[in-house]
Amino acid sequence: MTIELSPAAARRFLAMRHGLAPPRALPPQPESVLGVIERLGVLQFDPLEVPGARNHDLVLHARINGYRREWCEQWLYGPDRRLFEVYNKSLNLVPIDELPHYRVAWERYRDHYENGVLAEHADVVADILAQLTADGPLSTDAFAHHSPAIDWWWAPTRAARAILEALFVTGRVGIARREGNRRFYDLIERLVPADILDASEPYEEAMRHRLLSRYRAVGLTAPWANAEVIVGTGTADERRRRTAELVEAGALVEVRIEGLKGVRYAPADERDLLEAAASAEGGQPAPAVAFIAPLDPLMWDRRLVRDTFGFEYIWEVYVPEAKRRWGYYVLPILFGDRLVGRIEPRLDRVSRTLRILGIWWQEGFNPRRAEGFVPAMRAAIRDYLGFVGASRLEWGAATGGAGRLFGSVRPERKR
Repeated sequence: MTIELSPAAARRFLAMRHGLAPPRALPPQPESVLGVIERLGVLQFDPLEVPGARNHDLVLHARINGYRREWCEQWLYGPDRRLFEVYNKSLNLVPIDELPHYRVAWERYRDHYENGVLAEHADVVADILAQLTADGPLSTDAFAHHSPAIDWWWAPTRAARAILEALFVTGRVGIARREGNRRFYDLIERLVPADILDASEPYEEAMRHRLLSRYRAVGLTAPWANAEVIVGTGTADERRRRTAELVEAGALVEVRIEGLKGVRYAPADERDLLEAAASAEGGQPAPAVAFIAPLDPLMWDRRLVRDTFGFEYIWEVYVPEAKRRWGYYVLPILFGDRLVGRIEPRLDRVSRTLRILGIWWQEGFNPRRAEGFVPAMRAAIRDYLGFVGASRLEWGAATGGAGRLFGSVRPERKR
């Protein structure tokens, strides 16, 4: 049975499904991190911390009341490891018990690297593995004596760093912890329980799960979505076939959005939420504001975001400055079930000052006249200040009258 949604109902569904209606509503506890990842399946890791936090921490802050980054890190790197870093759609955080589904990525990279860089630099590989066995976890600094650069992914890179990355993507080592963005590696068997590490599954089953992870993350998308959604899930024909198999297996349901071409798909266990959104039983999301991470799964399907929210989404961090329409690291602003603008926060860690470099409102949106918006925006800024550890707020020239509109905001004290 195909579920029919209007664009407004699709927005309601996505806001509710992503835990953003209202935002920051999950309990202030480490277990809420596991709840978010169980719901979305994967979170994308990116090392940039320009706005005061990394992408996955921004995703979690938008959904968890009083979120602290150490809550996620305890599940990633603590003694009760429940999350793991692995390549799926770029570098993702996934539940560790789902690792057997994702080891297909290790096998794919293994075919490439074991007969390439790992064979060409077998002496470096042997030395790194021996040192990790004796002294791990270790960072690349422990292998600085392997200093000659070799051709690597984007540019020539120190041999030790390239070899460690190759061992990581082939599943021979894992990330034991991070200090800032410095990775500390260890042997994979020390990081993953043996029963999980030994488990494997057929290639097709693994690839179906890999594709399903994208449907779970976005909540509503299609096998012909943009590359940010479907990269690494097979050819167009394979994606269509695997999607049909997931529908047949009861993992996905078909959804049509009024006025849009093609069929989209949502996780089948969200049928009640889809039907509530379609009938408006869920009502309008509370008038609350969230700042959305640039790589939040809500933003992955840019065509869907454009067609349902009326929001053209471009993350301009890789766009030359002269060609940017907005800013370097800009966060979409969600108000209820609408994307109403963009904000560019920048944290000065030395002075603990959060500077708002710019705010850009969507055409037709007036922040002064939108009922409930000003107090909701103040609450979002206050929570963000507390989240990034800022004690002062400054408004830049490109924010127009935002400083006067939202006034002086003090950070929420951390619990």
